[in-house]
Amino acid sequence: MRFWKKISPRRSQVRKNKSVERFSQINKLVNTDYLLPMIVWLLFVVCALILSLPLTGDHKIIPALVVVVMTSLAGVLYIYHYQKRLARNRTRALVLVVLFLLMLAVTRLGALITNHTFWATGTAVTTAVVLTIAYDQRFAMGISMFYCLFACFAAGLEQRAVPQPANLSLFLTMAAGVVTCSFCLKDIRTRLKLLKVSTLAAVVVLAAAAASVCLSTETEGYGFLKYAGFHSLTTLIVGLIIQNVLPVIEKSFRIATSMTLLDFSDANQPLLKRLHMEAPGTFSHSLLIGSIAEAAAEAIGRNGLLCRVGSYYHDIGKINKASYFVENELGSANRHKELAPTMSHLIIVGHVKDGIEMAKEYGLPTVLRQFIETHHGTTLIEPFYNEAIKLKSKNSKGKANDVPSESEFRYPGPKPRTKEAAIVMLVDTSESAVRSLAEVTPTKIEAVVRNMAMKRLQDGQFDECDLSLRELSQIETSISKTLAAHYHGRIAYPHPPDEPVGSESQTEPIEQEDK
Repeated sequence: MRFWKKISPRRSQVRKNKSVERFSQINKLVNTDYLLPMIVWLLFVVCALILSLPLTGDHKIIPALVVVVMTSLAGVLYIYHYQKRLARNRTRALVLVVLFLLMLAVTRLGALITNHTFWATGTAVTTAVVLTIAYDQRFAMGISMFYCLFACFAAGLEQRAVPQPANLSLFLTMAAGVVTCSFCLKDIRTRLKLLKVSTLAAVVVLAAAAASVCLSTETEGYGFLKYAGFHSLTTLIVGLIIQNVLPVIEKSFRIATSMTLLDFSDANQPLLKRLHMEAPGTFSHSLLIGSIAEAAAEAIGRNGLLCRVGSYYHDIGKINKASYFVENELGSANRHKELAPTMSHLIIVGHVKDGIEMAKEYGLPTVLRQFIETHHGTTLIEPFYNEAIKLKSKNSKGKANDVPSESEFRYPGPKPRTKEAAIVMLVDTSESAVRSLAEVTPTKIEAVVRNMAMKRLQDGQFDECDLSLRELSQIETSISKTLAAHYHGRIAYPHPPDEPVGSESQTEPIEQEDK
């Protein structure tokens, strides 16, 4: 009779709630952004297993499957820990998987055709260089080490009749090239950088391959030098190949190397030419912002070149309505005096949208577009907001009336998502505030920069860029120092500089001296 025992309504409701909760969790897992990366990972495991399986000996399929699954899972955990955004950025995740599988396929086919393992070293170095360019040194080194494990299986050393070094020897040879390239290839500013790094990596690979072969096998004569020479030459050739396909790598991962940034910093770029001709005041302002932002970024160890080039383009949207911005008035009347505050707000805010459209039209890299859309964040346009309050209070004639909402006079955003973008935002507002001072002194500059930084911080503009208070203090110091150097003092002229040459005030002291 225990089976037919009556269940209390409360317990029944608890069971229903648990069922609904489990269903919602399953539904959330299916609809989450991590579902597609999981499918991509499973496809990678299957393809990597096919490329790693030995051609003979079916009894090795299960051990190979276990090794591939465990190595792939470890790689996923590493990516999740250091590059979590790959789970959300499906394009980059797919490109990374395609890169791995393509390199494994080249290793497999090359080893089968030539019966040699230098293909594994070449593809490992290629993977390390590409990932260092696309991400950072630590991530590139870690993921490339996982690739070296797969490449040892793809090379299929145990299948050869010709005596070859052990898998450990090949792994050490690949690891030597990977570590050298990852450590030395931090930034590509010159066209010789890749050649220098690949040459150094080739020397290190030569030494590592020769030593590891001597330790792992019994070699006759100078056969180990031939083996090491093939691996070293392959490493050198890889650097030359990547140098030629660098634009393809940048487009695939949607990045811009320092070489590309330097190209876009050239004043002969069409967009910068237009800015110089149609909005000269904005152009001068952008150049100044670039030099200040570069120094501030380098003060906290960030990419100064990116800040400088991003500053050059952050205000390109002003080209369409240049005369509505004060730096381009050049002595003419302020055109906003004839407009309502709401209309002026639309014109000022519109330069952000116009700038993004122009950046897409001229093929500006994505990494530079962030400075256009985030250099004002969601800040309030105070002059027009205050003007709107005065206008409403004047029209109300003493009657109670609603105050305009701040949200109506704010930029649409988004807020800065990188420290470089936050630096450009702070430099932009600080330089504009300092320029409005009647008397510029180092003390006043420090006070203005400090106030602007605290204002942006309290307004929540730095919430999405992980900027610490210590870094913010270092940025303030750098901005104040650079602005003070720009607005440096001069020795007073004996006569006003704007006074015509040969006037009475300039000739009078000479006449008195003659008498």
